[in-house]
Amino acid sequence: MTSHADHHTVITPSAGNAPGLADMWDQRELLYYLALRDVSVRYKQTVLGIAWAFLQPVLPAIVFTVFFGNLAKMPSEGIPYALFSFAGLLPWTFFSSGVSQAATSLVNSTNLFTKVYFPRVFIPLASIVTAGFDALVSSLVLVALMLYFRVPPSANMLFLPLVLAIAVAFTIGTSAFLSAFAIRYRDVRYIIPFMIQMLLFLCPVAYPASIVPEKWRLLWAINPMVAAVEGFRWSILGTPLDLRTMLIGGITAPLVLVLGVKYFQKVESTFADVA
Repeated sequence: MTSHADHHTVITPSAGNAPGLADMWDQRELLYYLALRDVSVRYKQTVLGIAWAFLQPVLPAIVFTVFFGNLAKMPSEGIPYALFSFAGLLPWTFFSSGVSQAATSLVNSTNLFTKVYFPRVFIPLASIVTAGFDALVSSLVLVALMLYFRVPPSANMLFLPLVLAIAVAFTIGTSAFLSAFAIRYRDVRYIIPFMIQMLLFLCPVAYPASIVPEKWRLLWAINPMVAAVEGFRWSILGTPLDLRTMLIGGITAPLVLVLGVKYFQKVESTFADVA
């Protein structure tokens, strides 16, 4: 009797100077379908549906307006506090929602990436794209508030893409690191909500940067979301901006992006073993 050896096909990413980039480009449509799946799953079985995209920044803005704006009389750089706080919450909600979902996305999708090869980074990226969709929907509320308070858009809007790039880079880098880290250490999912809550108060969302003591300003600005929030208000509403904050954020955000993606690529080959 003649025996035949079993043949196994191993699917691996293509080789190159930047591993994974060629595969990501070749399979870029998969990212679209993964993001579309996440959006559909999120709103398909909810009572309010897409209204949740509006409520995520609107409800905190109402709380901030009542307690910080009306009761604590927090300064708002000459802008109505409701508009001031909502403009800060919009980029912050994108970051917090994107990181919260992306950090556990790999753990929740082990049945997907353990069966077939594709760029694993698409899984957390899809969560970030979904958070971006929510932010885009929520921006309609910002437009409505600007019309209501008769605050015209600032000419600084030309710089808005640069500001958004800081938020996106920091979100992707943080999400890439946490999602890869959470595969091996599952208790990371319990740390993330606490981390997000602490970062909220370390960002100028409910307060202006002007109240931060000068001696702490540079250390405080190491957090790229400080530049993202302050820069977003400046570009949309024309509020004051410390250029040093933007410079520091413009350095730290790409640094987090590179380090986060490098760590993801380093441990990506072990995902199926520890999932």
